[in-house]
Amino acid sequence: MAMTQFFVIPAVFTAPLLLSPELSGRIPIQKTTGPSPSRMPKPIVAPPRVVKFDGGTRAGATSTYASTDFILGLASNPLLVRNVALVGHLQHGKTVFMDMLVEQTHEVDTFDSEGERHIRFTDTRVDEQERRVSIKAVPMSLVLESGNGKSYLCNIMDTPGHVNFSDEMTAALRLADGAVLVVDAAEGVMVNTERAIRHAIQERLPIVVVINKVDRLITELKLPPNDAYFKLRHTLDTINDLISSCSTTVGGTQLVDPAAGNVCFASGSAGWSFTLQSFAHLYLKIHGIQFDHEKFASRLWGDLYYDHNSRTFKKKPPAAGANRSFIEFILEPLYKIYSQVVGEQQKILEITLADLGVTLSNAAYKLNVRPLLRLACRSIFGTATGFTDMLVKNIPNVKDGAARKIEHIYTGQQDSSIVDAMKKCDSHGPLMVNVTKLYPKPDCSVFDAFGRVYSGTIQTGQTVWVLGEGYSPDDEEDMTVKEVTKLWVYQARYRVPISNAPAGSWVLIEGVDASIMKTATICPMNMDEDVYIFRPLRFNTLPVVKIAAEPLNPSELPKMVEGLRKISKSYPLAITKVEESGEHTILGTGELYLDSIMKDLRELYSEVEVKVADPVVTFCETVVDTSSMKCFAETPNKRNKITMLAEPLEKGLAEDIENGLVSLDSRQKEVTDFFRQRYQWDVLAARSIWAFGPDKQGPNILLDDSLSVEVDKNLLNAVKDSIVQGAFLNHFIYCPNLRFQWGAREGPLCDEPIRNVKFKILNANIAPEPLHRGGGQIIPTARRVVYSAFLMANPRLMEPVYYIEIQTPIDCVSAIYTVLSRRRGHVTADVPKPGTPVYVVKAFLPVIESFGFETDLRYHTQGQAFCVSVFDHWAIVPGDPLDKGIVLRPLEPAPIQHLAREFMVKTRRRKGMSEDVSINKFFDEAMMNELAQQTADIHLMM
Repeated sequence: MAMTQFFVIPAVFTAPLLLSPELSGRIPIQKTTGPSPSRMPKPIVAPPRVVKFDGGTRAGATSTYASTDFILGLASNPLLVRNVALVGHLQHGKTVFMDMLVEQTHEVDTFDSEGERHIRFTDTRVDEQERRVSIKAVPMSLVLESGNGKSYLCNIMDTPGHVNFSDEMTAALRLADGAVLVVDAAEGVMVNTERAIRHAIQERLPIVVVINKVDRLITELKLPPNDAYFKLRHTLDTINDLISSCSTTVGGTQLVDPAAGNVCFASGSAGWSFTLQSFAHLYLKIHGIQFDHEKFASRLWGDLYYDHNSRTFKKKPPAAGANRSFIEFILEPLYKIYSQVVGEQQKILEITLADLGVTLSNAAYKLNVRPLLRLACRSIFGTATGFTDMLVKNIPNVKDGAARKIEHIYTGQQDSSIVDAMKKCDSHGPLMVNVTKLYPKPDCSVFDAFGRVYSGTIQTGQTVWVLGEGYSPDDEEDMTVKEVTKLWVYQARYRVPISNAPAGSWVLIEGVDASIMKTATICPMNMDEDVYIFRPLRFNTLPVVKIAAEPLNPSELPKMVEGLRKISKSYPLAITKVEESGEHTILGTGELYLDSIMKDLRELYSEVEVKVADPVVTFCETVVDTSSMKCFAETPNKRNKITMLAEPLEKGLAEDIENGLVSLDSRQKEVTDFFRQRYQWDVLAARSIWAFGPDKQGPNILLDDSLSVEVDKNLLNAVKDSIVQGAFLNHFIYCPNLRFQWGAREGPLCDEPIRNVKFKILNANIAPEPLHRGGGQIIPTARRVVYSAFLMANPRLMEPVYYIEIQTPIDCVSAIYTVLSRRRGHVTADVPKPGTPVYVVKAFLPVIESFGFETDLRYHTQGQAFCVSVFDHWAIVPGDPLDKGIVLRPLEPAPIQHLAREFMVKTRRRKGMSEDVSINKFFDEAMMNELAQQTADIHLMM
């Protein structure tokens, strides 16, 4: 039997009108006189490239209960718009809670009854569905109804809960006017819950709380109602303790209290939610009682008891064994419903539901437990009106929240007409849009920009300026002119095309992404006054894990480089750069983050096979002593000389600067008071600070400690900018916000960022002629003297350290101690989780020792321990990196005191540098002679 040959038909010959779907891929070859299959010409029109990464449809909003015109009508009224970010810890139910809201606003069932799984509507990527973990923040604009029947447009951003993807939460909080904190009722406050609270307060956002998965207390932990109340109360007390501790340094944030209406109780999986106010309204409606539901709700939380005899609420139990009002009116009925559904007590359940005014069909009672429970709860509690009321009451509308937002994120002066229009959320003012996210097209070739309109109205066909993070009125290089080609309301799995978007709106923009790397500011062309950018995102973690990548086929390097550029656009905190050795490196927050990046690089953005080196970490360089001698350097023309010392910063000062507690942009008195009161600096030293480095919130300080009787201050101030640039901007750290040059050197040990160092200018002889003191003379000289002062101050390496939080049964705690001790980790606490059989172990672990830690932990605990790790702080690596007496032996673990030397040497090798630091590059000949004389004097004294 003859074999039939097959070949793939080019797409230009497979039009739907020519071939049926069954024949459009392969057909048998017939003998023809045309070209052979191997020489088939390329198609005249290339087929569109579609990458399977998006699990949703791109169709229009045909399934929403509210029409597009109605949504746009609400968007045009700022008082009816609420912008919020849904934040919280991993697996606390944010995405499933969004499913509940989507089901109430769309003609879609978000629960698969057969598989008993939620579709996770806002998990739009295929890998998100496979892993059941959110990776990207995804927005939706939902029309939600309040308790009085009024409709509001709620723009909600569902954010990932994994700490590795906290950069997505940062991008979401920038666009929001409030944070909805979702907390698992059983697990309580976890590590990312705490970080979300701190981050929201730093962004000056009000916080409301959704206690989700309340039914876990009933079905899994099987707590009695009284214990469940104390479990919920403990969770809220912990949240308030965190809010209080964070608000003391940043600003007042309202505490959460169910009676105040900023706490919602919910079960996203069962499809119900309520606040005390909505529950009180429902209770009074069912029982036909004429009473103010607000007053009733205020008595449903705390140590209040209902006296049935006097029909009043009292602070003391009216009788022995009496339950608090929250238990009696809320928890006990809830427990009753769950027990009857789970216990399959149909007759009793029918009576209970009938008392609540709910009637189900006979077919409904034959459903499995979870579908029946969802149906019963939805019939009782209805839609999420309580959640909407909570947002309306506690989250400011886009007009009221604009002033606080603009004061925090706009870098320009606050007295300009642009700022005035943004604070008023004026749709007729000058256009100002802050872009914080980029979403890829279906073919992953280009991106669409997602941002918030703060003033004006953006329209299709409009020509705008796109200002990058490096733009300023004095330096307009990072600016491009683009045309807005399309606009959409982004709805996770579909997009709604619109022609314009007024102030206060969230909008997806096509045509402006080419020059945007992370964030951008969009404004109209030829503004009458200077336009400044919105502040770049300030993240609550650092990308400390690094991998090197190269294509398997070297000829595909350009494709990989283009893919890396798209990776940098797609991941807010990812940093891609080229080392001096030529290798391409990617920095991320952790293993899962980098794994997601590599998957996207291989499958979406470059489509090439990529080899990856073993992961390493970024280090920092610091000093532990004051420079042993005054270090100086002369300019190449011998007309200028600068003398400096280096010494460590006070403990905690670097972190305060990074967290924005002090800024040199503030008034001089505020800066002086901060250093004088908090770190006991004298007034003269505080007023002598020239700069933080490498940027405005860098963890190093440069100050002028010279005396006016010895130094001409006018000449010194004339070269101030050049000294700061030489000391900080070009040589300390790669900062994506400032677009530093690739070849810029960093710290002298191994080209890693310098941290926690104070540089003092002790003396300076500056040429009076401007020609002899230009930047070409001063900048490289300042660099050399900074490095020489650093090397004379007993330099050390610093390594990043993870904070580890492990949930485990008590019998596995000893095994965790063993695993951590083998990796230079140490436990700081192991405490029981209240109301659960679980212990929580808190520990610190060097990041370089963390690779494979989770697998090791699972192995030693038989899979019973689960950990979350996040960057916490920098710690000094044991040992002296400049000790040449240490011999590193290959394939042998180095002793603890040899680690600093090992890390430095291996880092220098990887970067294509010599193994040891050459001081000849940083010391002038006169400096070398003085150093040699000092060494000789020490030997004579010994």
